[in-house]
Amino acid sequence: MTAFFKSITISLLCIAISACGQNSGDLQTSAPPAPSGVKVGDPYKIAGKWYTPETNPTYNQVGIASWYGADFHNKQTANGETYNMNALTAAHTTLPMPSYVRVTNLENNRSLILRVNDRGPFVNNRLIDVSRRGAQLLGFERRGTTRVRVQAVDGPNAPAQVALSNTPPPLQRQAVERVAVESLELLSPPTQIGQQPTPPVQMAALTPQAKQAIAANDDIYVQVGAYSSIGRAADVISALQHLGEAGMESVNINGRKLYRVRVGNFNTSSTANSALRQILALGHNTAKVVFD
Repeated sequence: MTAFFKSITISLLCIAISACGQNSGDLQTSAPPAPSGVKVGDPYKIAGKWYTPETNPTYNQVGIASWYGADFHNKQTANGETYNMNALTAAHTTLPMPSYVRVTNLENNRSLILRVNDRGPFVNNRLIDVSRRGAQLLGFERRGTTRVRVQAVDGPNAPAQVALSNTPPPLQRQAVERVAVESLELLSPPTQIGQQPTPPVQMAALTPQAKQAIAANDDIYVQVGAYSSIGRAADVISALQHLGEAGMESVNINGRKLYRVRVGNFNTSSTANSALRQILALGHNTAKVVFD
């Protein structure tokens, strides 16, 4: 999900993330026109994974979409534009900027034409990040994520189907903000060589909320912690990759930018709990199972 990618070279990755205001801007119901010039971009690496931008007019993929909003409103996107959460734009890891895609919510069959003007998302193998307005019109703003099909199209006038509304619901907090601050591991030092790891804690019985999440087939992750240094977060990811797919995402909590690390997703709560016990044993004392 994410507007923090700014520029990549072979030896340097510069990332800029900051909190944003609540300026709403003009709501849009069609993809904005593309500025002149198309940028494909060089291969780049984030959190140990390489991405190779390319022109692909037949692009057609199914995956998970998320959305990003107020935390990045009026901030610079990867192709130098100003992000507007009320415009119909999107972030993608490899498609040219700008380019146009048809995004179809496979849960309700709504579709939109969005203009790709940013890079991301770089978490949990998600396929695309859409603007807040896009999530509203596709019908998954409150849920946070949904399963979608993303298809490359020629331009903003490609056919799409969506129920439009001139009065969108009030601004909802993003999914990345749903975790309480006290549940995050802030600047926790790595376990030192020769140091006894913290013994695993006893797993508590599943709460009613957890049982409800499992019944709803929500994704299951182990949330390891959140770190003010992207380097520290990357080190944690490298140390935990043997336990499952590990990734990071940027969060903004009380005006402070952090990089949150998760492992997953897991098919069952028992496999998630098994991974959690191993992560706790490595010294990540605030790690816990979360449902998304």
